[in-house]
Amino acid sequence: MKIIYEDENVKVFDKPAGITIDNFDQPIHRLDKDTSGVLLTAKNNETLEFLQKQFQERKVKKHYIALVIGCPSSKSGKIETLIGRSPKDRKKQKVYLPGEPQTNGKRNAITEYKVLKQYEEYTLLEVALKTGRKHQIRCHLAYISCPVVGDKLYGFKNQPCPTELKRQFLHASYLKIQLPNKEIKEFRSELPEDLKKILCQL
Repeated sequence: MKIIYEDENVKVFDKPAGITIDNFDQPIHRLDKDTSGVLLTAKNNETLEFLQKQFQERKVKKHYIALVIGCPSSKSGKIETLIGRSPKDRKKQKVYLPGEPQTNGKRNAITEYKVLKQYEEYTLLEVALKTGRKHQIRCHLAYISCPVVGDKLYGFKNQPCPTELKRQFLHASYLKIQLPNKEIKEFRSELPEDLKKILCQL
């Protein structure tokens, strides 16, 4: 597995799709099994706490590349809702709006996006996470009727999907964080070959 960066406190992987984060010691943040890209791990408990605090305080910058079905109503935007487990399907998260019944215990979630390129049936987005809720990007993009291409959990019935795509088109491309040595580091991961091929075919 490709290592993007390593020092005495952290190891940063370029995670391939198909691998769960259970395979990594002390991951700092969550990446779904079929999401590829930058994954930050800690080598000791002090580093784990130091880095997790930055995530909790929303001091970390995280960007993703997503191919979605259709096109958002604007070239850039912010999705802000509550997110919690779906009562109908425990594998899924569900959007709740403030003031709705059953919002107790639901957590605030903020996702920003901007359009990078439009295709006939799809749109390529850069997505920035302001909070880190489970399945947040996938849940939020489905909520605005632009589900991630290839997403079997949040996608709609009979939605278009390139035949060559074997997973959801979601890639963690960028992470900016302060390390324990006080240095602010940026980590990048190129779009993997399987996703590049899909874009070429479009």
